[in-house]
Amino acid sequence: MTSDIPFTMPVLEMNIEDEQAMKVFKALASETRIRILQYLGNGPQNVSTIAEELDLPLSTANLHLSALEQAGLLFTDWRPGHRGSQKVCARAYSTITIPFRNSDSHIYRSTEVSMPVGAFTDCEIAPTCGLHSETKIISYLDRASAFYEPERISAQRLWFHHGYVEYRFPNRLPPQTTPESLHLSFEACSEAASHHYNWPSDITVWINDIEIGMWTSPADFGGERGLLTPKWVGIDSSQYGLLKTWRVDNMGTFLDGVKVSDVTLSELSVTDKSYVSVRIGVKPDAHHVGGINIFGKKYGNHAQDIVLIIHYI
Repeated sequence: MTSDIPFTMPVLEMNIEDEQAMKVFKALASETRIRILQYLGNGPQNVSTIAEELDLPLSTANLHLSALEQAGLLFTDWRPGHRGSQKVCARAYSTITIPFRNSDSHIYRSTEVSMPVGAFTDCEIAPTCGLHSETKIISYLDRASAFYEPERISAQRLWFHHGYVEYRFPNRLPPQTTPESLHLSFEACSEAASHHYNWPSDITVWINDIEIGMWTSPADFGGERGLLTPKWVGIDSSQYGLLKTWRVDNMGTFLDGVKVSDVTLSELSVTDKSYVSVRIGVKPDAHHVGGINIFGKKYGNHAQDIVLIIHYI
Protein backbone atom coordinates (compact mmCIF):
# COMPACT_ATOMS: atom_id res chain seq x y z
CA MET A 1 0.00 0.00 0.00
CA THR A 2 1.42 3.37 -1.00
CA SER A 3 0.49 6.49 0.99
CA ASP A 4 0.38 10.06 -0.27
CA ILE A 5 0.48 11.44 3.27
CA PRO A 6 3.62 13.49 3.96
CA PHE A 7 5.59 12.17 6.90
CA THR A 8 6.85 14.65 9.49
CA MET A 9 7.05 12.53 12.62
CA PRO A 10 8.28 14.29 15.76
CA VAL A 11 10.74 12.83 18.24
CA LEU A 12 9.30 11.51 21.51
CA GLU A 13 11.50 12.64 24.40
CA MET A 14 10.36 10.76 27.46
CA ASN A 15 10.51 11.67 31.11
CA ILE A 16 11.16 8.44 33.01
CA GLU A 17 9.11 9.79 35.93
CA ASP A 18 6.05 10.25 33.73
CA GLU A 19 3.24 7.67 33.89
CA GLN A 20 3.10 7.65 30.10
CA ALA A 21 6.71 6.43 29.99
CA MET A 22 5.70 3.23 31.78
CA LYS A 23 3.04 2.57 29.14
CA VAL A 24 5.62 3.06 26.39
CA PHE A 25 8.11 0.72 28.10
CA LYS A 26 5.46 -2.00 28.40
CA ALA A 27 4.40 -1.57 24.77
CA LEU A 28 8.00 -1.90 23.59
CA ALA A 29 8.60 -5.02 25.70
CA SER A 30 7.47 -7.16 22.77
CA GLU A 31 9.48 -8.26 19.77
CA THR A 32 6.32 -8.38 17.65
CA ARG A 33 5.34 -4.80 18.47
CA ILE A 34 8.85 -3.57 17.68
CA ARG A 35 8.64 -5.39 14.33
CA ILE A 36 5.34 -3.61 13.63
CA LEU A 37 6.88 -0.20 14.37
CA GLN A 38 9.85 -0.99 12.15
CA TYR A 39 7.55 -2.11 9.33
CA LEU A 40 5.47 1.09 9.59
CA GLY A 41 8.64 3.15 9.11
CA ASN A 42 7.92 3.03 5.37
CA GLY A 43 4.51 4.66 5.80
CA PRO A 44 0.91 3.88 6.85
CA GLN A 45 -0.52 0.43 6.18
CA ASN A 46 -3.89 -1.20 6.67
CA VAL A 47 -4.33 -3.88 9.33
CA SER A 48 -4.71 -6.76 6.88
CA THR A 49 -1.45 -5.87 5.12
CA ILE A 50 0.41 -5.62 8.43
CA ALA A 51 -0.84 -9.04 9.51
CA GLU A 52 0.02 -10.62 6.16
CA GLU A 53 3.49 -9.10 5.82
CA LEU A 54 4.49 -9.99 9.40
CA ASP A 55 2.88 -13.45 9.23
CA LEU A 56 0.46 -12.77 12.09
CA PRO A 57 -3.14 -13.89 12.61
CA LEU A 58 -5.42 -10.88 12.10
CA SER A 59 -6.69 -11.09 15.69
CA THR A 60 -3.12 -11.10 17.05
CA ALA A 61 -2.15 -8.14 14.88
CA ASN A 62 -5.15 -6.18 16.17
CA LEU A 63 -4.17 -6.85 19.80
CA HIS A 64 -0.61 -5.63 19.27
CA LEU A 65 -1.79 -2.57 17.32
CA SER A 66 -4.22 -1.71 20.10
CA ALA A 67 -1.40 -1.86 22.69
CA LEU A 68 0.75 0.46 20.58
CA GLU A 69 -2.14 2.89 20.10
CA GLN A 70 -2.91 2.97 23.84
CA ALA A 71 0.75 3.83 24.50
CA GLY A 72 0.55 6.74 22.05
CA LEU A 73 3.03 5.16 19.63
CA LEU A 74 0.53 4.56 16.85
CA PHE A 75 -2.28 6.45 15.15
CA THR A 76 -5.20 4.85 13.34
CA ASP A 77 -7.73 6.15 10.86
CA TRP A 78 -10.40 4.82 8.53
CA ARG A 79 -10.22 5.27 4.78
CA PRO A 80 -12.30 4.07 1.81
CA GLY A 81 -11.34 0.62 0.57
CA HIS A 82 -12.48 -1.89 -2.02
CA ARG A 83 -15.10 -3.28 0.39
CA GLY A 84 -16.09 -0.31 2.52
CA SER A 85 -13.78 1.44 4.95
CA GLN A 86 -10.46 -0.02 6.09
CA LYS A 87 -8.45 0.69 9.22
CA VAL A 88 -5.06 2.26 8.49
CA CYS A 89 -2.19 2.52 11.01
CA ALA A 90 0.67 5.02 11.08
CA ARG A 91 3.69 5.37 13.36
CA ALA A 92 3.49 8.43 15.63
CA TYR A 93 7.21 8.97 16.17
CA SER A 94 10.39 8.37 14.21
CA THR A 95 12.60 8.34 17.31
CA ILE A 96 12.16 7.75 21.03
CA THR A 97 14.72 9.15 23.46
CA ILE A 98 15.06 8.62 27.20
CA PRO A 99 17.37 11.31 28.62
CA PHE A 100 18.82 10.91 32.11
CA ARG A 101 19.19 14.54 33.13
CA ASN A 102 21.26 16.00 35.94
CA SER A 103 19.96 18.59 38.37
CA ASP A 104 20.89 21.49 36.08
CA SER A 105 18.86 20.23 33.12
CA HIS A 106 15.35 21.29 32.16
CA ILE A 107 12.64 19.10 33.69
CA TYR A 108 9.60 18.72 31.46
CA ARG A 109 6.29 18.59 33.29
CA SER A 110 2.70 18.73 32.13
CA THR A 111 -0.80 19.75 33.10
CA GLU A 112 -3.77 17.67 31.98
CA VAL A 113 -7.49 18.50 32.02
CA SER A 114 -10.30 16.18 30.94
CA MET A 115 -13.39 18.13 29.88
CA PRO A 116 -16.85 16.47 29.59
CA VAL A 117 -18.28 16.90 26.10
CA GLY A 118 -21.35 18.56 27.57
CA ALA A 119 -19.35 21.20 29.47
CA PHE A 120 -19.11 23.65 26.57
CA THR A 121 -19.34 27.34 27.43
CA ASP A 122 -20.56 28.60 24.06
CA CYS A 123 -22.09 27.15 20.93
CA GLU A 124 -23.61 28.07 17.62
CA ILE A 125 -25.13 25.04 15.97
CA ALA A 126 -27.54 24.16 13.16
CA PRO A 127 -29.82 21.08 12.98
CA THR A 128 -29.77 18.21 12.57
CA CYS A 129 -28.57 18.21 16.17
CA GLY A 130 -28.99 16.61 19.55
CA LEU A 131 -27.46 15.34 22.76
CA HIS A 132 -27.44 11.89 24.39
CA SER A 133 -26.62 11.20 28.01
CA GLU A 134 -25.66 7.73 29.20
CA THR A 135 -29.34 6.91 29.71
CA LYS A 136 -31.52 9.07 27.43
CA ILE A 137 -32.01 11.84 24.89
CA ILE A 138 -31.51 15.28 26.45
CA SER A 139 -34.49 17.58 25.72
CA TYR A 140 -35.62 17.30 22.05
CA LEU A 141 -33.85 16.21 18.90
CA ASP A 142 -33.12 18.76 16.15
CA ARG A 143 -33.73 21.74 18.42
CA ALA A 144 -30.80 24.06 19.03
CA SER A 145 -32.39 25.05 22.36
CA ALA A 146 -31.40 21.62 23.74
CA PHE A 147 -27.79 22.81 23.78
CA TYR A 148 -28.69 25.40 26.42
CA GLU A 149 -30.42 23.02 28.82
CA PRO A 150 -28.67 22.67 32.21
CA GLU A 151 -28.76 18.89 31.71
CA ARG A 152 -26.36 19.25 28.77
CA ILE A 153 -23.49 18.80 31.27
CA SER A 154 -24.32 15.07 31.39
CA ALA A 155 -24.06 14.62 27.60
CA GLN A 156 -21.93 11.70 26.42
CA ARG A 157 -22.51 12.37 22.73
CA LEU A 158 -23.51 15.53 20.89
CA TRP A 159 -23.97 16.22 17.20
CA PHE A 160 -24.88 18.98 14.77
CA HIS A 161 -24.80 19.70 11.04
CA HIS A 162 -22.59 22.79 11.12
CA GLY A 163 -21.46 25.41 13.63
CA TYR A 164 -19.30 24.87 16.72
CA VAL A 165 -19.06 24.12 20.42
CA GLU A 166 -16.47 25.92 22.54
CA TYR A 167 -14.83 24.79 25.77
CA ARG A 168 -12.79 26.79 28.27
CA PHE A 169 -10.08 24.74 29.95
CA PRO A 170 -8.54 26.11 33.16
CA ASN A 171 -5.00 27.32 32.60
CA ARG A 172 -2.99 25.36 35.17
CA LEU A 173 0.48 26.46 34.05
CA PRO A 174 2.54 27.43 37.13
CA PRO A 175 4.02 30.96 37.24
CA GLN A 176 7.41 31.53 35.59
CA THR A 177 7.12 28.45 33.39
CA THR A 178 7.37 28.17 29.61
CA PRO A 179 4.96 26.01 27.58
CA GLU A 180 6.70 23.64 25.13
CA SER A 181 3.80 21.85 23.45
CA LEU A 182 0.02 21.58 23.57
CA HIS A 183 -1.89 18.34 22.92
CA LEU A 184 -5.64 18.05 22.32
CA SER A 185 -7.45 14.75 21.80
CA PHE A 186 -11.08 13.76 21.34
CA GLU A 187 -13.20 11.11 19.61
CA ALA A 188 -15.30 12.36 16.70
CA CYS A 189 -16.77 11.50 13.30
CA SER A 190 -19.14 12.88 10.68
CA GLU A 191 -22.91 13.13 11.21
CA ALA A 192 -25.31 11.53 8.70
CA ALA A 193 -28.89 10.31 8.89
CA SER A 194 -28.60 7.07 10.94
CA HIS A 195 -25.01 6.47 9.79
CA HIS A 196 -23.04 6.42 6.54
CA TYR A 197 -19.65 4.89 5.73
CA ASN A 198 -18.93 7.37 2.95
CA TRP A 199 -19.85 10.73 4.45
CA PRO A 200 -16.86 13.12 4.58
CA SER A 201 -16.95 16.16 6.82
CA ASP A 202 -14.36 18.90 7.31
CA ILE A 203 -13.91 19.30 11.07
CA THR A 204 -11.97 22.38 12.19
CA VAL A 205 -10.27 23.13 15.53
CA TRP A 206 -9.47 26.56 16.97
CA ILE A 207 -7.32 27.29 20.05
CA ASN A 208 -7.74 30.73 21.63
CA ASP A 209 -9.61 31.84 18.49
CA ILE A 210 -6.73 30.77 16.21
CA GLU A 211 -7.59 28.14 13.59
CA ILE A 212 -4.95 25.43 13.96
CA GLY A 213 -6.13 23.04 11.27
CA MET A 214 -8.81 20.88 9.70
CA TRP A 215 -9.43 17.13 9.55
CA THR A 216 -11.73 15.46 7.03
CA SER A 217 -13.64 12.72 8.80
CA PRO A 218 -14.39 9.93 6.30
CA ALA A 219 -17.65 8.61 7.73
CA ASP A 220 -20.34 8.44 10.37
CA PHE A 221 -19.73 5.03 11.93
CA GLY A 222 -22.70 2.85 12.84
CA GLY A 223 -24.16 -0.58 12.20
CA GLU A 224 -21.62 -2.03 14.66
CA ARG A 225 -22.01 -1.16 18.32
CA GLY A 226 -19.34 1.00 19.88
CA LEU A 227 -17.46 -0.59 22.76
CA LEU A 228 -18.89 1.93 25.23
CA THR A 229 -22.10 3.01 23.48
CA PRO A 230 -25.18 2.58 25.75
CA LYS A 231 -27.37 -0.40 24.90
CA TRP A 232 -30.50 1.75 24.55
CA VAL A 233 -29.06 3.47 21.47
CA GLY A 234 -30.17 1.82 18.22
CA ILE A 235 -27.45 -0.01 16.30
CA ASP A 236 -28.19 2.01 13.14
CA SER A 237 -27.48 5.27 14.95
CA SER A 238 -23.99 6.80 15.18
CA GLN A 239 -21.97 4.44 17.36
CA TYR A 240 -18.36 5.59 17.59
CA GLY A 241 -15.73 7.90 16.11
CA LEU A 242 -11.98 8.11 15.64
CA LEU A 243 -9.63 9.32 18.35
CA LYS A 244 -7.73 12.30 16.92
CA THR A 245 -4.73 13.92 18.60
CA TRP A 246 -3.60 17.46 17.78
CA ARG A 247 -0.14 18.70 18.79
CA VAL A 248 1.02 22.33 18.59
CA ASP A 249 4.66 23.14 19.30
CA ASN A 250 7.35 25.50 18.02
CA MET A 251 7.55 23.64 14.70
CA GLY A 252 3.85 23.91 13.80
CA THR A 253 0.64 21.95 14.21
CA PHE A 254 0.44 18.17 13.77
CA LEU A 255 -2.56 15.87 13.56
CA ASP A 256 -1.74 12.28 14.53
CA GLY A 257 1.91 13.02 13.82
CA VAL A 258 1.39 14.58 10.37
CA LYS A 259 1.92 18.33 9.96
CA VAL A 260 -1.31 20.11 9.00
CA SER A 261 -0.45 23.80 9.46
CA ASP A 262 2.32 26.25 10.29
CA VAL A 263 0.53 27.60 13.38
CA THR A 264 2.99 27.49 16.28
CA LEU A 265 2.49 27.44 20.03
CA SER A 266 3.71 31.03 20.44
CA GLU A 267 0.82 32.23 18.25
CA LEU A 268 -1.74 30.74 20.64
CA SER A 269 -0.73 32.95 23.61
CA VAL A 270 -1.63 30.24 26.11
CA THR A 271 -0.07 32.15 29.03
CA ASP A 272 -2.13 35.31 28.52
CA LYS A 273 -5.41 34.21 30.09
CA SER A 274 -6.69 32.13 33.00
CA TYR A 275 -8.23 29.70 30.51
CA VAL A 276 -7.48 28.07 27.16
CA SER A 277 -10.41 28.09 24.76
CA VAL A 278 -10.96 25.15 22.42
CA ARG A 279 -13.50 25.40 19.63
CA ILE A 280 -14.52 22.36 17.55
CA GLY A 281 -16.86 22.65 14.61
CA VAL A 282 -17.79 22.48 10.94
CA LYS A 283 -17.75 25.67 8.90
CA PRO A 284 -21.01 26.31 6.99
CA ASP A 285 -18.95 27.02 3.84
CA ALA A 286 -16.58 24.06 4.20
CA HIS A 287 -15.89 21.87 1.17
CA HIS A 288 -17.48 18.92 2.99
CA VAL A 289 -20.30 20.00 5.32
CA GLY A 290 -21.03 16.58 6.75
CA GLY A 291 -21.73 17.44 10.38
CA ILE A 292 -19.97 16.22 13.49
CA ASN A 293 -20.43 13.76 16.37
CA ILE A 294 -18.33 14.23 19.50
CA PHE A 295 -18.18 11.33 21.98
CA GLY A 296 -17.57 11.25 25.73
CA LYS A 297 -15.88 8.66 27.90
CA LYS A 298 -19.03 6.52 28.24
CA TYR A 299 -19.90 6.46 24.53
CA GLY A 300 -18.06 5.28 21.42
CA ASN A 301 -14.80 3.33 21.42
CA HIS A 302 -12.47 5.40 23.62
CA ALA A 303 -12.97 5.91 27.36
CA GLN A 304 -12.03 9.58 27.46
CA ASP A 305 -13.61 13.00 27.23
CA ILE A 306 -11.92 15.97 25.52
CA VAL A 307 -8.38 16.03 26.91
CA LEU A 308 -6.00 19.00 26.87
CA ILE A 309 -2.36 18.50 27.91
CA ILE A 310 0.28 21.24 28.04
CA HIS A 311 3.95 20.29 28.47
CA TYR A 312 6.12 23.00 30.04
CA ILE A 313 9.52 23.70 31.57
